[in-house]
Amino acid sequence: MRVALFATCLGDAIFPAAPKATVEVLERLGCEVEFPAAQTCCGQMHTNTGYRKQAISSVRTFVDAFADYDAVVAPSGSCVASVRHQHAMVAEGDKRLSRAVASIAPQVHELSEFLVDVLGVTDVGAYFPHRVTYHPTCHSARLLRVSDKPLRLLRAVRSLELAELPAAEQCCGFGGTFALKNPDVSVAMGADKARHVRETDAEVLCAGDASCLMHIGGLLSRQRSGIRVMHLAEILASTEGIDR
Repeated sequence: MRVALFATCLGDAIFPAAPKATVEVLERLGCEVEFPAAQTCCGQMHTNTGYRKQAISSVRTFVDAFADYDAVVAPSGSCVASVRHQHAMVAEGDKRLSRAVASIAPQVHELSEFLVDVLGVTDVGAYFPHRVTYHPTCHSARLLRVSDKPLRLLRAVRSLELAELPAAEQCCGFGGTFALKNPDVSVAMGADKARHVRETDAEVLCAGDASCLMHIGGLLSRQRSGIRVMHLAEILASTEGIDR
């Protein structure tokens, strides 16, 4: 398959290991991966904050950058959810843009759903000898409904010990601009999540969104917990002899 990597803003600017690992996994499975250099922000932050008109240019850039691929894959549930659920709203009133969105949006996938649903794979040949707990991020769980796909992928990783996270479905409190507008509530929610992570005795907290890992990881770091945060893609890209 000819696949385009949608790196996302956080992946490109702050967590480049996640999109790089995504490429490693996809190429290991035989995909031809390209990085469209014209890609920019998907416009999620604008749309979530009510600035739909300001998001139009981002949506136009997205459909132009990712046209003519078999699939578009991103290491982010929230950005994929924005493309599949918000771009159509932003494009309303522009028939040409609406047609382009309708054509491309169904081909945009979060990494775990692409691996399991499109490629039909759960064992990607990974090896990661550590105790890991998984946080299901809100957009992937509630909008994309990836369900247990990330857990199925993690269970297939050789030597990985998977620990169940208490109250896993509770939001970590990041929520994009929610963390900026409601910092006290956001930190309180994040503290609850960090406490549950520590209860698992895990060495690594894994998730499919860098934004949640940034939020929870900051709290775990300030608590000197010793627990690392890693994107799902990084664990799936790990092989024997390459322990990240």
